[in-house]
Amino acid sequence: MATTSQTERLPVEVDKPTPYTYSLGQLCATDPNPLPPAKDIMSQSLSSRNETLKVIARDGAQSLLRTLLTSSETQIQSTPDSLVMSLPHVQDADRTPRWKPLPKPKEPTKWEAFARKKGIGKYGGNLKGGAALEDRRKNAVFNEETGKWEKKWGYKGKKEEGAVQADWLVELDDKQMRKEKGLAEGTTIRNEGKREKMERMRRQDRRERSNAKRQK
Repeated sequence: MATTSQTERLPVEVDKPTPYTYSLGQLCATDPNPLPPAKDIMSQSLSSRNETLKVIARDGAQSLLRTLLTSSETQIQSTPDSLVMSLPHVQDADRTPRWKPLPKPKEPTKWEAFARKKGIGKYGGNLKGGAALEDRRKNAVFNEETGKWEKKWGYKGKKEEGAVQADWLVELDDKQMRKEKGLAEGTTIRNEGKREKMERMRRQDRRERSNAKRQK
């Protein structure tokens, strides 16, 4: 026995009093036809209201898809995995406007203004553009294994294979010998020197932050 409860197929072509306008590159269809009056929509039940809005949204989506498939501005190509559609280029007039304005250029700090005025550091007259880049490249070597440029010397500098650690042997006098005996178990003068170096770097960083606050 054939069933009579078949899903009603909605029309493929959408007929509106005022035609849609399209921006196919943005997958956008604009419906200029007004919505039903607000009082009529609000007087409906929640389910009826949602159904009314769903029909309007469905018509817009159906019209956009049909236009994409029939327009000469789009191209459909078949691949082994799927079908690929190429969208047309978005015209400048159709670009979506920014929600917020472009950020304003950042004001230079007092130090940057002073350095630019005096020609200090990167603002110096002898290191600009390609000259500054060439100066940085003097301390750079390309690592074939990592595919990155690394420093030849200094902090995070490239270490040669088989290179001996600079402080593999630390000479201790009597005072340092007594000091090492008073250190905690597992701590050496070499490690203590590294700790003191890190502490000096932290103190310098605190001084720089303090100076920056006073300049503001």
